[in-house]
Amino acid sequence: MTASRDAYTTSAAQDSPDLRRRNVPAYDGSNGSLTRSYEETDDKKTQKPRSSILKTIDEYEFLLAPLIFTLVSFFTRMYKIGLSPIVTWDEAHFGKFGSHYLKREFYFDVHPPLGKMLVGLSGYLANYNGSFEFKSGETYPEEVNYTFMRLFNSTFGALCVPVAYYTARELNFRRPAVWLVTLMVLCENSYATISRFILLDSMLLFFTFTTVLCWARFHRLQKQSFSPEWFFWLFLTGVSIGCVTSVKWVGLFCTALVGLYTIEDLWNKFGDLELPKVEFASHIAARVIGLIVIPLMVYMFSFFIHFLVLENTGPGDAQMSSLFQANLKGTEVGKDSPLEIAYGSRVTLKNMGYGGGLLHSHVQTYPEGSQQQQVTCYHHKDSNNDWFFYPNRDSPAYDPEADIKFIGDKDVLRLIHSQTGRNLHSHVVSAPVTKADNEVSSYGNTTVGDEKDHWTVEVVSDAASRDRSKIRTLTTSLRLKHTALGCYLRAGNVNLPQWGFKQIEVTCVKENKPRDVYTHWNIESHWNEKLPAGDPGSYKSPFFRDFMHLNVAMMTSNNALVPDPDKQDDLASQFWQWPILNVGLRMCSWDDSVVKYYLLGNPLVYWGSTFSLLSFGLIVVWYLLRWQRGYDELTFPDIDHIHYAGIYPVVGWVLHYLPFVAMARVTYVHHYYPALYFAILTMGFVLDWVTRPLARGNKRIEWAVFGTLYIAVGGLFWLFRAVVFGMQGNHKQWAHLRWFDSWKISD
Repeated sequence: MTASRDAYTTSAAQDSPDLRRRNVPAYDGSNGSLTRSYEETDDKKTQKPRSSILKTIDEYEFLLAPLIFTLVSFFTRMYKIGLSPIVTWDEAHFGKFGSHYLKREFYFDVHPPLGKMLVGLSGYLANYNGSFEFKSGETYPEEVNYTFMRLFNSTFGALCVPVAYYTARELNFRRPAVWLVTLMVLCENSYATISRFILLDSMLLFFTFTTVLCWARFHRLQKQSFSPEWFFWLFLTGVSIGCVTSVKWVGLFCTALVGLYTIEDLWNKFGDLELPKVEFASHIAARVIGLIVIPLMVYMFSFFIHFLVLENTGPGDAQMSSLFQANLKGTEVGKDSPLEIAYGSRVTLKNMGYGGGLLHSHVQTYPEGSQQQQVTCYHHKDSNNDWFFYPNRDSPAYDPEADIKFIGDKDVLRLIHSQTGRNLHSHVVSAPVTKADNEVSSYGNTTVGDEKDHWTVEVVSDAASRDRSKIRTLTTSLRLKHTALGCYLRAGNVNLPQWGFKQIEVTCVKENKPRDVYTHWNIESHWNEKLPAGDPGSYKSPFFRDFMHLNVAMMTSNNALVPDPDKQDDLASQFWQWPILNVGLRMCSWDDSVVKYYLLGNPLVYWGSTFSLLSFGLIVVWYLLRWQRGYDELTFPDIDHIHYAGIYPVVGWVLHYLPFVAMARVTYVHHYYPALYFAILTMGFVLDWVTRPLARGNKRIEWAVFGTLYIAVGGLFWLFRAVVFGMQGNHKQWAHLRWFDSWKISD
């Protein structure tokens, strides 16, 4: 079937009711908005003359309405924001991370750095010096202007409201539905509550909202391709994608939504046989730059600033490569370490795979297999990471008084654990998790053991020299081959169960893959009194390698956040509880002396939006059945409106909700908040659609319907305002808010 270019950019006048296929939206000539004939037919003829004041208000509603909504939003997010003077919930984490930026100390966290850098910026603007430890439940000292820092964060939450207003307009909702969507975001108690603290969620929500707005506006400009405004909104979409992903990886779900839209859009253009190939290639290039290159640049730039600011050693050093650590100010890594390694040297061995840790052993044994002493990789520094290089059992025993003998490529040696005196050992026993590999354990001692304690050094590369006769601190990349079995010492990104303290599994992999970086190791720290100090920190680590290394480490740690069956987490919740508002979350102690906050949504917003998701599915099924039976009551602009203003918000909800159904990590109610926004947009669409007959008839009934919803949404927010602004005194006085036993507000 041939498609013409006119078919792709037709106006409503060109649409034939006999064509039973989806068409691309019709636009007016001014701003690219959809043509909605049912709204414009005879309204102006039937309207009574209005006063000049009402006419002016109506004309400038697009400025006045969001301004009023925004002012109220700042009130709901900021009123009594400094009432609680204690570190509340995850302020203990993100406030501390902000402190690290102010002290310029390197730290590690599972989230990208943008949101935490903004927290640090709020502390800087508040003249905070970074000295407070942000321990959960502690009272803020006078020198910490926590109120300003909370106000800074709440600004992002407050600005979500006008963004939601303009997004609803760009999705071509009628004014009553636009106001309802905006009011639902404004009066969503959970949004208002979580925006009032030093957390990342208000920033995540804000950039999620801006991404949807930029996408919606970009879609409305499809008839103005390659115009300055089209490029502006395309690139702004890319910047917003980069920002939301740089706050939390949940932003990738928003990225996927825009990606699906882009694939469909390009597929439609690919089917336009009248579209010049050069123009089609230009569309692809523009989207690659705007929606792939720009987001990646924003994301990587946030890490560049992260590395630039955090120039001092800190608690997160061990997650990074040895060379990276050696270049931090105040580090002990490589400091005064002899450059060349000899027998008798005490060292720490760092795995060079992305997210790699330090070779580690402790007195605990494997619960199965050999039941010998565990060997793991560990990201924190302690004495259990220290190993001695000793000669193999076929060589003369190590003599501290003998001449120094350096270690080089192809040497066969033993590694002795400094704390327990046991040998690094492997044998034909399956590893505890990766069953295809051999288990690695600590066994015997300096005199008790066998040939399975022997390892052959294989030098991969050296940043300081081409001479492989000696291995060097930090600069030498090496592999350790088990001399008897031929397998290689490896530490991937597999976490051991709780009996292994969730540390990284170390195995002896049978397959020889020289390029497998998880079999590469380097000497991070080195002690030997008989050797002179060197300066291995003079070699720099490339930014891209550090960027990749940190991201894999974040991914590995994030995957380890799984529920502990031996511990009960009273704050955690299940995915099925969120859409039906089955549960909330206590953000602090419930003592009478503490100002209490409870993360709980607006019942009408939650239940209404969840019901709308089901209703939208019924609407689609209804029209599909009627279409199959030959009914053609839907115009092509109607079909396109359902497609872009209805289906895409539902897809956004699915993308943000279903991953939490599948993932094994610990989940909490706030993980649903980005998905909730797409459910709200779906509710706006459903109500906008089903009230269309009222728009063509008696508008008073339409406004009565929406007015009732406005009052209900606002009234429920006010009823539950205490969970937002803070509950003071005995919690029993709030028993009337406990509609269900699972809402633990008053017990």
